[in-house]
Amino acid sequence: MINTYHTSMAPPPIPPRMNRYPFLIPAPEPSRGYSKALLRFLAAVVLLHFLLSLGGFVYLLLVPRKGTNSTSIASKKGNNPSDEGKVAFHTSERERGSDRAMARMTVMKHSNQTESGYLQWNMAHSSLRDIYYYKKSWLTVELAGDYFISSRVTFSKGKPEQPLISWVKLRKYKEAKEEDVMKAYCSLGSRSQVCTASQGEMITLEKGNQLSVWVEDLSQVDYDVKATTFGMHRL
Repeated sequence: MINTYHTSMAPPPIPPRMNRYPFLIPAPEPSRGYSKALLRFLAAVVLLHFLLSLGGFVYLLLVPRKGTNSTSIASKKGNNPSDEGKVAFHTSERERGSDRAMARMTVMKHSNQTESGYLQWNMAHSSLRDIYYYKKSWLTVELAGDYFISSRVTFSKGKPEQPLISWVKLRKYKEAKEEDVMKAYCSLGSRSQVCTASQGEMITLEKGNQLSVWVEDLSQVDYDVKATTFGMHRL
């Protein structure tokens, strides 16, 4: 009986493989139009990055210069670091002071001078801000607050033995009863023919309050614009 499970014949050889990955297909080369579009996009990105960098550099270069004004002023004052704060403080005070209510008044002669009465304001040589002129002799407050009131009345006539007096009068509103809030005296003396009654005080005023100056004899007042004045400044 022949054994068919054992033979001396060798198995046939495996044929050589011509290509290890025969299923791969080489990709086609990109078209020229696609390459140009890609180059343009990259150029635009580079240009945008350059412009942003340039803008940032200019911003960083210019911004510090805006804050060097007070420093440069302080260096001119004496190169003291503490001067910078002082300069900034005074600047802010001037800015705030420019918005404060104020009045600088001079007086004019009455058309008919009486023995006593209120001084009348000479608006041609006076200035007002947030304070209103009312019926020749009164000033009306628009903004409530603390005011520094100053009055200077110069007298050029009178009896040496009698002191001359000026009052600053206040009324709460137009029809209210007036009250004395300031009073000053001066005396001509035996040799001097001129004297000045000066006064200054801080007064708290409300909106609508009115102030005026009253003297016993209007004919004795020196009406020069530099001799007799009245002022009020909101603090």
